[in-house]
Amino acid sequence: MDRAEKAEAVSSLNATLSNAAAVVIVRNLGLTVAQSTVLREQMRNAGASFKVTKNRLAKIALDGTSYTGISDLLTGPTAIATSTDPVAAAKIAVEFAKTNDKLEIVGGGMGDVVLDVDGVKALASLPSLDELRGKLVGLLQAPATKVAQITAAPAGQLARVFGAYGAKEAA
Repeated sequence: MDRAEKAEAVSSLNATLSNAAAVVIVRNLGLTVAQSTVLREQMRNAGASFKVTKNRLAKIALDGTSYTGISDLLTGPTAIATSTDPVAAAKIAVEFAKTNDKLEIVGGGMGDVVLDVDGVKALASLPSLDELRGKLVGLLQAPATKVAQITAAPAGQLARVFGAYGAKEAA
């Protein structure tokens, strides 16, 4: 990798980190190419990215972002997972680490806040933005449905009373 390629890699990673809502640092303890490909695909499907970089270049890329505090976590064979959804990268990384002992969660960050392993796992247990939006829409629709049922109920009851009187008069 020559100087120009390194500069391009640093600027690309810096742009990714600047737009990320959450960053997860993982330690790669010997993932095979197939396992790494599966992890990258899962990250892509969730709207996240997974990048293996040189620690020195990653530390340089962290400058100027809100994630400068996580530079101490970049030791050994590490990789960076990022996402614009604060939960997506953490959720995929934690789920993958449960089934594969060659991937270890080191920590992460969410804005200026540095997260330890337990913080990343807690972040992964939260619902994603899409799930929260679905719940919010459901909560907003439920009262409207109940109001419609309540306003329609008296009219239905009146119709049943009139129907009963009509049946009684006919008999």
